[in-house]
Amino acid sequence: KTEKFSTVAKLIIRVGRKRHPTTDSAFILTLSLSELTQQLKEGSLTPEDVLYSYMEKTLAVNKKLNCCTEILLESLDQLTTVGSNKDGLLYGVPVSIKENITFKNHDCSCGVVINLDQPAEKDSVLVQVLKKQGAIPFVRTNLPQALLNYDCSNPIYGQTVNPHNPQKTSGGSSGGEGALIGGGGSLLGIGTDIGGSIRIPASFCGICGFKPTAGRLSLQGLRPIYRGQKSVPSSPGPMARDVDSLALCMQALLCDHMFSLDPTVPPLPFNMEIYRSSRPLRIGYLESDGYTHPSPSMARGVREVKALLEQAGHTFSVSEQTVFSCANDLFHFREGGPVDPCLDILEILHLCLNRFFVTFPCARNCIQTFCFILRSVPELWKQHAAVEDYIQETIAHWRSCNIDVLLCPVIGPAYNFLYCGKLSTAVSYTILYNLLTFPAGVVTVSTVTTKDEEELKHYKGCYQDMWDKLFKEAVSGGEGLPVAVQCVALPWQDELCLRFMKEVEQLVKESKK
Repeated sequence: KTEKFSTVAKLIIRVGRKRHPTTDSAFILTLSLSELTQQLKEGSLTPEDVLYSYMEKTLAVNKKLNCCTEILLESLDQLTTVGSNKDGLLYGVPVSIKENITFKNHDCSCGVVINLDQPAEKDSVLVQVLKKQGAIPFVRTNLPQALLNYDCSNPIYGQTVNPHNPQKTSGGSSGGEGALIGGGGSLLGIGTDIGGSIRIPASFCGICGFKPTAGRLSLQGLRPIYRGQKSVPSSPGPMARDVDSLALCMQALLCDHMFSLDPTVPPLPFNMEIYRSSRPLRIGYLESDGYTHPSPSMARGVREVKALLEQAGHTFSVSEQTVFSCANDLFHFREGGPVDPCLDILEILHLCLNRFFVTFPCARNCIQTFCFILRSVPELWKQHAAVEDYIQETIAHWRSCNIDVLLCPVIGPAYNFLYCGKLSTAVSYTILYNLLTFPAGVVTVSTVTTKDEEELKHYKGCYQDMWDKLFKEAVSGGEGLPVAVQCVALPWQDELCLRFMKEVEQLVKESKK
């Protein structure tokens, strides 16, 4: 697969250089998405210039990181027609796509051998909308086997590594996207998130990622490993270098074309007024969830951002939340091929559940969301009712705190290999907001320092048990790696969440000057 990818990419690049010998690829690669779209619409750059520049960069990045699964040759055909759509918000922009998002005539294997040679009959709704907006999907990206991990490895395409340290994982399940964007091979990609699968690789790879409110974007054409699980819905969302790019992508996707293609999506266009608002925010603050104690860099990142926000005139309220970690034991894919090493350790998830039930026995019904141990229809209804109650209780607590948004940690820094499967407990920081359906995003704010590493030597965790020890081992050796924070808002307040993320990004940028 890797050899085929390289061969195809080299042929395309050779043609591009011959047709566009004066293209300044180095300059194109430095442009932000907003700068790039402006120059494309003005005509100072052509879609051909941009596509061939990113194709060449992607080849170089993939050679080091193994983050891509295939080149989309259809992107070359699209170059001949995209010129008629200059009004599209993403006119001429190359976009990378996670492998489980259907693309006509291409497999959606989800990293599972038995899913090969089953090409999709049509594009997913999101791909159709991207094309309508003038974007050019040009490459598909890697993911973990069966999407059942927040690592990024499978028997078909192999292990994706971190752009900042090849001895670390890129995270997952949208790990190919995180690595490609973090390595400079793409400036906008589409991932999916059911437990942190956009936010964790964004944290590990030093980029921005956004999980919208569940149901805000169409799920038609997104392939899960197992259909029918409803209690914790998946959310597709954008991944990019900066928050403005996330907002532009959301604005492009939330259009009449998507609402027409998928009538189950509420017809709510992007509210630019909320995104551009400058009113002071009332912010909830969470440094530890009381279940997985944050690494020193995770906690420091939140504290430093909190101080910057306070200096900028925003007000804070300390929040206490009971959270949980979920697990999924859908292993039917084992029957059709080899199991990736990063998944073997998932057998210990039942032990993780035992730890959780001892700590939070009241959450047993919610944890069953991902553990298919329900034996009857009444039990299923009871589980759904428990989830509904939990969402309403959390919203009530949120409102009693009188906050607009929440600042909290996200897992980091990037793990050493083979620890993601051992540490399903640590996704408590991200999976909570999938269960709640709240929009949540990640912004990179710092890097791991020598002092962080020194403090990590004294890390004990919340319970001093096996998982606390494993977490310490997983994040060790992280000096210089990205540090991120997580921003959260109430359901359907996606624009407010992005506005909060933009505020964090801008304040951090100004503080570094």
